[in-house]
Amino acid sequence: MRDVSALTIARGRHDHLRNVIRGLAAQTIPPRELVIGVMAPEPYADLPETPFPIHQIIVQRDDGELPLAAARNAAANAARGEVLAFVDVDCIPHPDFVTDVAGACDAGRGLVMGEVAYLPQGATDAGLDFDRFDRIGVRHSDRQAPPPEGLRACPDYRCFWSLNFAMHRDDWARAGGFHEGYYGYGGEDTDFGRILDSRGIDIWWMKGARVYHQYHDHCMPPIHHIESVLRNAEHFASRWGHRTMGHWLHGFHLMGLIDNAPVGLTILRAPDEADFALCRQTGDMPYANTRRVIDQLERALETEAERRRNADSAATALTSVAAE
Repeated sequence: MRDVSALTIARGRHDHLRNVIRGLAAQTIPPRELVIGVMAPEPYADLPETPFPIHQIIVQRDDGELPLAAARNAAANAARGEVLAFVDVDCIPHPDFVTDVAGACDAGRGLVMGEVAYLPQGATDAGLDFDRFDRIGVRHSDRQAPPPEGLRACPDYRCFWSLNFAMHRDDWARAGGFHEGYYGYGGEDTDFGRILDSRGIDIWWMKGARVYHQYHDHCMPPIHHIESVLRNAEHFASRWGHRTMGHWLHGFHLMGLIDNAPVGLTILRAPDEADFALCRQTGDMPYANTRRVIDQLERALETEAERRRNADSAATALTSVAAE
């Protein structure tokens, strides 16, 4: 059995991180280690006891922006396992997670993405109950379902999502890690998927390797990160010839937050409370969803356009009557 290094990156989110660690401590086969890329000045204290070592690597930027790409690279470079298994700090691994990724990640296989089930608010208040998580967790509507068994090829690099993936370290070395020109929120995942595609490294959907996403307040599209999304979209274009995160940019444009011009993205105004109310994940939502917001905005535009057409028709009719 290949040994597995579990990796995560974090800033804040203390309770989420403790649940991740408890999930790893409950594995049928424990990981070799947990490596945490800490995007803060000090390491975490008072973490749960584990049957494996925990290593904390401090990764920061002077400007305070999130160094997501650099933190993942630092955690991977510090790891010693044959398989590198990345989980986001809000994702609790199922007890078979390590066993599943150890069996899937042969050298040369490429990257595998495990299952993700989204938990409602309060799901972890009474502790970790994986049977209950399986009953109440839901799949994100924008994510493909896993294959019935084994692996299924993912032909579109844009589907890569870093919250739950694993690779043999030989494939990680062949990919070269995440591009560290991205900082703040957005873009580094799609860039990494594009790197894999350009280097002929396969991406796979996997049955198993499940994690449970813990509820937290969030906005989609991420209007709370609008500046870094725009900067990183333009950085992606400088590397690959076109922008990424187009659905988020479209949502920002529909809200009147940006000018989404072919040359140059411009912020027109800061998000206001109405924008946050529209985009914010509420307690009855297991996950935030950009499609929900875009559909609502486009319906509002269609309604307004229909109202204007009716008003113009009525005005034309009145003008014709007056002329008779």
